[in-house]
Amino acid sequence: MTKRALVVGVTGIQGNALADKLVAEGWKVFGLARTPGDRDGVTPVAADLLDPDDLGRALQGIDPSHVFVAAWLRMKTEAENIRVNAQMLRNLFDALRPAGSVRHVALATGLKHYLGPFEAYGKGTLPKTPFREDQGRLEVENFYYAQEDELFAAARQDGFTWSVHRPHTVIGKAVGNAMNMGQTLAVHATICKETGRKFRFPGSQVQWDSLTDMTDARQLAAQMAWAAVTPQAQNQDFNVVNGDIFRWNWMWFRIADWFGIEAEEFDGTERPLQEQMADDAAIWAQIAARHGLVESDITRLASPWHSDADLGRPIEVVTDMSKSRRLGFTGYLATDEAFFDLFEQLRADGIIPQA
Repeated sequence: MTKRALVVGVTGIQGNALADKLVAEGWKVFGLARTPGDRDGVTPVAADLLDPDDLGRALQGIDPSHVFVAAWLRMKTEAENIRVNAQMLRNLFDALRPAGSVRHVALATGLKHYLGPFEAYGKGTLPKTPFREDQGRLEVENFYYAQEDELFAAARQDGFTWSVHRPHTVIGKAVGNAMNMGQTLAVHATICKETGRKFRFPGSQVQWDSLTDMTDARQLAAQMAWAAVTPQAQNQDFNVVNGDIFRWNWMWFRIADWFGIEAEEFDGTERPLQEQMADDAAIWAQIAARHGLVESDITRLASPWHSDADLGRPIEVVTDMSKSRRLGFTGYLATDEAFFDLFEQLRADGIIPQA
């Protein structure tokens, strides 16, 4: 049967990589977003997940066999996160239901499944690391749980299979994305190079010293595509990271070397990026004008608040991928190379200056 994929959130870090992966594998791909834009091999679907009528009209005649959900909307409180993001998925499944074409839905969430939502991030009693899928949910409200519940309910009603994918911090390119550490560090390093600032680690002593891992968007895309067509992966939840581990006291200097800047040894003083970059909007606009970059608005490229949340955690975060490995997923990427690939792409696309 023809594989027809609907990528929900196609303009985000995860959706970008998913669309590329599926097109490369010969899928017929539709990309849904409020402003999906144009890209080779992807049919754009412009729709608002919070507008059921708009969504229903936009999805008529698409009849996807597989749906890949990589979309969420950040609200001011977790209660609002739960209400809005659950509604988005409910509207999506309601709009897809009349065609009856969906065979599998893959949902991307993340490690906040184990760490808790933004309002209680890394607090309270947390499961021991490495995080494993069988550790279950925390006893706290979490919009990831609400998304899962909508998925499970629709799967029961409509008879499709599902998979849930939990990446750690995702490395990838996306303009206007709310959670984007790799691009944020690229912008920060560029500003340090242009102004002569030291490249100072913004996080906690624990994160500087502890082992950790990350997820390249291409690795996430590969696992989601694998699970969508692998019978033993049906109705399963999966952690997904690159497969290596590192310490920031090593990675920070690797990133600095790539940009040709000087990194400071961490002295234990937390200097959040939100503080370090607080007055950088005008500086970035000047850099963009001087180098002819495609985006002069720093808020469209960098998300210091999210990078601070990850790098300031008071606990070790290491993720176990044994479950998908046992079932046959063998993808691997070295995280330093994932960063470097991203930086090269940002240069090639005119988002950061050439060397």
